[in-house]
Amino acid sequence: MSVHQNFIAGEWRASSETCRNINPSDTGEVVGEYSLADASDTERAISAAAEAFPGWSGSGIQQRFDILDTIGTEILARKVELGRLLAREEGKTLPEAIGEAARAGQIFKFFAGEALRLTGELVRSVRPGINVEITREPVGVIGIVTPWNFPIAIPAWKIAPALAFGNCVVFKPASLVPGSAWALADIISRAGLPKGVFNLAMGPGSIVGNALLEDPRIRAVSFTGSVETGHRVATACAARGAKFQLEMGGKNPLVVLNDADIDIAVDCAVNGAFFSTGQRCTASSRLIVEDSIHDRFVDAMVDATRSLRVGNAIEETTQIGPVVDQVQYDQDVDYIGIGKREGATLVTGGEPVERKTPGYYLSPALFVDTHNDMRINREEIFGPVATVIRVADEDEATAVANDTDFGLSTGICTRSMAAAERFKQASRAGMVMVNLPTAGVDYHVPFGGIKASSYGAREQGSYAAEFYTSVKTAYVSP
Repeated sequence: MSVHQNFIAGEWRASSETCRNINPSDTGEVVGEYSLADASDTERAISAAAEAFPGWSGSGIQQRFDILDTIGTEILARKVELGRLLAREEGKTLPEAIGEAARAGQIFKFFAGEALRLTGELVRSVRPGINVEITREPVGVIGIVTPWNFPIAIPAWKIAPALAFGNCVVFKPASLVPGSAWALADIISRAGLPKGVFNLAMGPGSIVGNALLEDPRIRAVSFTGSVETGHRVATACAARGAKFQLEMGGKNPLVVLNDADIDIAVDCAVNGAFFSTGQRCTASSRLIVEDSIHDRFVDAMVDATRSLRVGNAIEETTQIGPVVDQVQYDQDVDYIGIGKREGATLVTGGEPVERKTPGYYLSPALFVDTHNDMRINREEIFGPVATVIRVADEDEATAVANDTDFGLSTGICTRSMAAAERFKQASRAGMVMVNLPTAGVDYHVPFGGIKASSYGAREQGSYAAEFYTSVKTAYVSP
């Protein structure tokens, strides 16, 4: 099996250590073998990016458009192939994986256009005869650190704006799923970028990640991952005055009011809680239901949950793929045990599933008889586990929804637009969904939350310019 190498200073470079990418749907299959960057590799990548920055930051916007558009075109042309790779390495079902690959292509094409659309301002000074020009400029070298659950879409929505606005990149993907990151890097490497503008450094956070945090040439870090690691990123970057952008956890509520369409509410809950095996920061893990509709909703949820087909991610009949690896599987099982010990009732799921290939298969779990102080309602599980919380009325539902350290995505199912409007205004989250799953967002609008979920400028859409550029004010006297 050939080893997939790191891409540094315009060249593919081997390293002394490698890792194997294991298929969670079939643990006997090795998806690929990938080089692990060491300290010297990471140093070369940072140096190459720093050396390339003066030239790339001064490049023409047509050149940036052409390169990003070329990347997006190839991703879209190969979305089925890339989706199959993604499904094999991460466990997302094949339709979801193909959709994610397509989204990555769309993101690059969107930011190709943003390279042409970046604007500034020309205003009059309060002093006669003087003009004031306000422009946006690239920040410098950007360290990009991405998680395993969206191994091509999240890298795309960080890398594309970084390049579009004239920055250089050192990209560290999650070590658990290097395949999609490498495939994306391969496409980027052939798109016409000058050497050093984009660098791929696959390797452990203790080496590659720490270097990105500590090197003064890294002027900004965009990170998606755990709250604990996000705090370390913030501390390190703040200490040396580098910009940082954090997307972390979620404990997202879906409120179901007594006037909700049951079928819509159940569809939203099943999709939000269990699709992508619940491994989404936007997953609706807390289902907050008004008392008068609670029992009907639970009965319908149990039926829908039990009907879900758990299996190999690439099989057509599969609706829920495997958990990504043994560590995450054990964490999910541990939380199911915690829920039982806390007094919650497990009405369905939470059991290992056997299939013809060995994998990390877990049936989607649904708890009832829960309250918002339980650990299973406070801590992010990041698996196919959802809870139902019974509430008396709309006011209590909103209060419970907001009673969390997180604030990424929230949703409500109701026929009342007045109730939906009240909820949108009262919700303490960055994104609000009405009669839609809490998970699932467009690529051309801002993504992000508040409280412990996010810090810094929003990702995606035109708002990405806030992080990937800095503002310069120039005073001009003719």
